[in-house]
Amino acid sequence: MAEPPIDSDHGRALRTSSWEAILASQQKKVDLVVVLAAGEGTRMKSSLAKVLHPIAGKTVIHHVLEAVTPTSKEVSVVVGAHREEVEAHLSEIAPSAHRVHQAERNGTGHAVQLALADTNITGTVLVVAGDTPLLRTSTISEFIEAHEELESVASVLTAVLPDPFGYGRILRDDLGAVLRIVEERDADEDQKLVDEINTGVYLFDIETLREAAKNLTADNSQGELYLTDVIALVKASGKIAVAIQSNDFTETLGINDRSQLAQCAAIMRDRINDSHMLNGVSIIDPMTTWIDATVEIDTDVTIMPGSALHGKTKIASGALIGPRTTLTNVTIDRGAVVIESRVADSQIGAEASVGPFSFIRPGTQLASNSKVGAYVEIKNSSIGESSKVPHLSYVGDATIGEGTNIGAATIFVNYDGVEKHQTVVGDHVRVGSDTMLVAPVRIGDGAYTAAGSIITEDVPAGAIGVARAKQRNVLGWVLRRRSGTKSEQAARDAGATESTL
Repeated sequence: MAEPPIDSDHGRALRTSSWEAILASQQKKVDLVVVLAAGEGTRMKSSLAKVLHPIAGKTVIHHVLEAVTPTSKEVSVVVGAHREEVEAHLSEIAPSAHRVHQAERNGTGHAVQLALADTNITGTVLVVAGDTPLLRTSTISEFIEAHEELESVASVLTAVLPDPFGYGRILRDDLGAVLRIVEERDADEDQKLVDEINTGVYLFDIETLREAAKNLTADNSQGELYLTDVIALVKASGKIAVAIQSNDFTETLGINDRSQLAQCAAIMRDRINDSHMLNGVSIIDPMTTWIDATVEIDTDVTIMPGSALHGKTKIASGALIGPRTTLTNVTIDRGAVVIESRVADSQIGAEASVGPFSFIRPGTQLASNSKVGAYVEIKNSSIGESSKVPHLSYVGDATIGEGTNIGAATIFVNYDGVEKHQTVVGDHVRVGSDTMLVAPVRIGDGAYTAAGSIITEDVPAGAIGVARAKQRNVLGWVLRRRSGTKSEQAARDAGATESTL
């Protein structure tokens, strides 16, 4: 079959689609996706598999699978290094994905040979690398559409990089038609000047790929079977093989080391932040704001600089977050404010306020209009509506009713060295400053505790708990015991004299 005209190959770039075009193109599906995730990832210098490193709340391979799954009828993942950990993760995020084990890592061509040997599927296969987390479903759909329009049996997605070092180069003839792909290690100096690179994303007719894969050889610097060589083999057989250029090179960036991981994370951060801002969220400094892909934010939320939102965090309209605040799996109701604090696995009620410099630990529930002030730590406790813990306090394993005020420097003594115990504080209670509530203990509705008390017994409703020794003053003590100090001189200047009780 004759090769398509030049404008169908060289210079063929995926268009920037409208949302309607994207939705339409997403209806196209290939018969199989093969995700290559067997590599050692030695340049990461990590005990964790490369594809399991997190970006924006999901692993690298999770992002890849989310992008490719909508475009395919079936998914196969080739695993190898860190097999047990990768397969365990796949069981959580993609239980229906088929796993193919590449025990001996002999190159991408070998990995695809194993994947094809493990299936009888015919039709079209999409092959992607498991370390390209920025790839979008819409781009894959357009790639499929272009592949079909060109009647190609082998297509490679390419990109033009400012710095192509480390990537395979796309070699074209004088008319711009693709000839072959040469890896960085095998390229000569002229070929290394080419800035169009192989993204590692391919579409093949499965039977054509099976036949070409049989003819792969390890005649290269790494002694491996390169999938990239299939393009030249298909061209040599007289069939159509094309290179289709992506219009956004950032989508196709791979990850080989921690620097590239950080680069991809920053791009993902910007992508997520832009999406939220377009949906009506005010992000004052997007460069210092990190939001996981799993976070949900309503309109008219304001996020101040230096904030990080993780996990299943949900923020309702009108909330103010930050600056310098970290939320992990937190539900924030409308109009709540969290300033310069850390909150995890908790619920913050409507119009409630937290911070600055507070630590809200898992299991905490703050009701509407409640307040947690500066330098307060709370864990596994519920704070009732309009109740306050304003300053310098620790609240653990407690239930606090409505309209109650916890005085500064109050400690809920919940741990006896073996077990945790509960403290229950009723409605409209006033706990005096520097009180210690030694659990298990109950403070009844409307009760008070005297400042500086150590409360070890229940305080009935309407009572005041006083648990402190009577004060006595030892006159002249400083003059006798701290002779020669500035304190002694100050006391004498104030008229103090030596005396005894």
